[in-house]
Amino acid sequence: MFEIYKKELLELLRDKKTLFFVIALPLLIFPLIMGFMAFLSSQAAMSAEQKVHQFAIVNPEFAPTFSERLFYHKSFKQAKTQGEYKSVDDLIEAVKSNQIDVGIFISGDPTQAMTEGKQTSWSIVFNDAKAISFIYSRIEDLQKKFADDLVGDALEKAGIEKRVHQAVLHPIQLEKVDTADKRENLGEKLGGIIPYLLIPLILAGAIYPAIDMGAGEKERGTLETLLLTPVSRTQLVLGKFFTLLTTSVSSAIITVLSLSLWVGIAISFIEIGVVKNAFASVGVKEFALIFMLLLPVAAILSSLVLAISIYARTFKEAQNYMGPLNLLVILPMMASVMPNMQLNSTTALIPITNVSLAIKDIIKGTIDFGSMWLIFASTAVLGGVLLVCCVRWFSCESVLFR
Repeated sequence: MFEIYKKELLELLRDKKTLFFVIALPLLIFPLIMGFMAFLSSQAAMSAEQKVHQFAIVNPEFAPTFSERLFYHKSFKQAKTQGEYKSVDDLIEAVKSNQIDVGIFISGDPTQAMTEGKQTSWSIVFNDAKAISFIYSRIEDLQKKFADDLVGDALEKAGIEKRVHQAVLHPIQLEKVDTADKRENLGEKLGGIIPYLLIPLILAGAIYPAIDMGAGEKERGTLETLLLTPVSRTQLVLGKFFTLLTTSVSSAIITVLSLSLWVGIAISFIEIGVVKNAFASVGVKEFALIFMLLLPVAAILSSLVLAISIYARTFKEAQNYMGPLNLLVILPMMASVMPNMQLNSTTALIPITNVSLAIKDIIKGTIDFGSMWLIFASTAVLGGVLLVCCVRWFSCESVLFR
């Protein structure tokens, strides 16, 4: 078995394509892509923050204080076509034709309406399809200040002193006391991302070598030579399986080390408080636990892709069979980030989801070690069943030479 393992490993190390997917992809390509995406996101957020919006108000005389504040706001500029609009429909057409960024229609005098016990309706017309936009929140802030002024004036006219306005308007103030510490909060947010980085890479690290070891051997005609060697079918499968396990785990380890290295470099040049706090709470023990959890996942995925590769007749057929595996891995990970999804005796039995939930709990510092043993047991059983399937198929001539 060790000779088969050594032979397969040497062949993989000579294959540039495998080296690219196992080493170059997690070490350089992924960090570069992530860094580029982070740069683009920060640039888009900064651009949205600094953008000055063209605005127009219909009936500004009903809310002069609000109109004045909007006019002098650093993020808004009054459109030259301000006087051309008379209705909401006019503002909609103006926004659609990019004449203005936002239009505000004030239907009546809010001061008079308030004295009559009625509400005034304002329409804010803008394109809300943009992912990052501060238009509505900025106008809402100005509207709240204006409304507070109106209510304050009404209270003063009613003989209520200004010092008790807040107590009259907001007699109850809620104070949020969060029992979760900083690590638990960051772990809940960042812990769900880490499985998305590691588990697909484990799959990628196993797929390409597996295709070469099963379907590739069939296409090259070297499978018959391998079967003539004085090694049992079980030993042949185990040798190939441990080679896949090595490449998939190596891919995950290289990713973790690469991520740590690039984050360390980024922190040394740029002060990123959130990232620094998040990684400061994760120590060697947590990384070791995450690595232990990834081992059974790597065993399951290695057994699965090896079984598919043995069944496939050609390299291309194996690729077609393994294409949907990415979806098979991502969907259980998506389930782990659903609201109120927690690691318990039931979710610990769901493959991939259980490991994703456990990694999140490790980052949060709330891992239940009893559930971890349940995860190891369930994934070991599943990995063992898949490995038995590999051995049976590898022992079946109708599968090997179909």
